[in-house]
Amino acid sequence: MGWLIKFIFTKLLKAMIRMKHILYKVILITLFASSISYAELIEPNDGIEPSQVIKIQLRSLKQNNKPNKDNGIEQTWKFAHPNNQKYTGPLDRFKTMIKGKSYEMLLNHLDHNITMVQSNDLIVNFEVTVLDKNKTYYKFNWTVEKYREEGPLKDCWLTTIVSAPISLGSVSYTHLRAHETLRY
Repeated sequence: MGWLIKFIFTKLLKAMIRMKHILYKVILITLFASSISYAELIEPNDGIEPSQVIKIQLRSLKQNNKPNKDNGIEQTWKFAHPNNQKYTGPLDRFKTMIKGKSYEMLLNHLDHNITMVQSNDLIVNFEVTVLDKNKTYYKFNWTVEKYREEGPLKDCWLTTIVSAPISLGSVSYTHLRAHETLRY
């Protein structure tokens, strides 16, 4: 009887070790697959509304280096209108511009608020307030426009203008906590 228990125990132990290796492989494959899908940039499409364009851009800039370096800037570039890209591009030049003094407050900011100011069928203007990592507020005028030319971007909302920032000053921690509850 003892040999039978020993035999069964040995078989179970070997099976558990094989299962452990399979489980590790499944976990690794799952992690690898999810990291690939997380790194993919959202492409413009005609189902994305104007405010969603700005949300995508700001959320990406808020976590600029996740999952990899300058991912947020690259995502923002994807939603830049081709006419905007002509003046701010190519991408490396756009990265330099965003990292420069005029727009650096957008990178890794703490919070943002988006308010629609004016809208028609082709152009929507927003006021965007950003709280940067130094707890200073900045206001931007942000314009998105529906792309009208034939091609893959037809009827997509794309950013045409982001104004120079206007500093609104810094805030106390108490004011910061109150602001977080009023997010768009």
